[in-house]
Amino acid sequence: MPTTSAPGPAAPARAPRRDAAANREALLVAAAAALNEDIDASLEAIAARAGLSRRAVYGHFANRDELLIDVFTRGAARLAALLDPVSHPDARVEIALFGATLWSEVEHIRVSAALAVRGPHRELVGSALDPARERLRATVGRGMADGTIRADLDRETVTRLIEHAAVSVLDEATRAKLSDRDGHRLVILAALSAAGMGWREAGELLAATPELAFEAVQPAATEDATR
Repeated sequence: MPTTSAPGPAAPARAPRRDAAANREALLVAAAAALNEDIDASLEAIAARAGLSRRAVYGHFANRDELLIDVFTRGAARLAALLDPVSHPDARVEIALFGATLWSEVEHIRVSAALAVRGPHRELVGSALDPARERLRATVGRGMADGTIRADLDRETVTRLIEHAAVSVLDEATRAKLSDRDGHRLVILAALSAAGMGWREAGELLAATPELAFEAVQPAATEDATR
C-alpha cells in the first residue's frame, strides 16, 4: 500500500502585496488632498487623483464613507501628535504655538480639524483629538490662574473658543489662499484674541517672542522658499 507522508508545516500567512499597500496609501493621500479642496469630492475624483479606478477603491474601502473616516481619523491623530510636544512657560505663547503648529501642517489636517468641531463625523474625529484638547484645556487653566488668559468665562468655554477660532482660520486662510507667512500670523492672532488679548497686545507678543516667528515654527518651509 502506498504510504502517506505527514503533512508539512503550515505555510506562513501571506503578507499583503506591496502594490496593494501602496494603492491604499495613495488613496488616503489623494482623498486628503481632494477633500481639502472640496469636502464633497467624489470617489471617482479621489480614485483618479490616486491614478486608480473607482473599482479599485472597493478593494480597500467598502464605500466612500469608510474611506473618509480613515482620512479624518488619521489626520486627527497626526494633529494630536504634532501638538503633544508643544510647551512654553507662558500660557499665551503656548496657545499661540498650538495655532502655529496647526498651520504648519494645514494641508494635511485642515479637513480633520474642521470636522472635529462640525460635520457628520464630529464625534469620531473629535475623539482622536481628545489628548490635544486636554493639553489646551490645561494650558487655558494655567493662564487663567496666573491672570494672563481671560477669566470672564469658564475654562471649557474659553478652550472651545480658542479651538474654533484656530479651525476657522485654517479653513478660511486656505480658501483665501493666504501665504504661509500670513496664515501663520493670522492663526496666532485669532487664537490669542479668543484667549482674551487685544489685537495690539497680541501683535506685540508675537513680535517680541522669537519662538513664535514663522521661521522658528516652519524651518522646512522657509528653507524650501529660499531655494
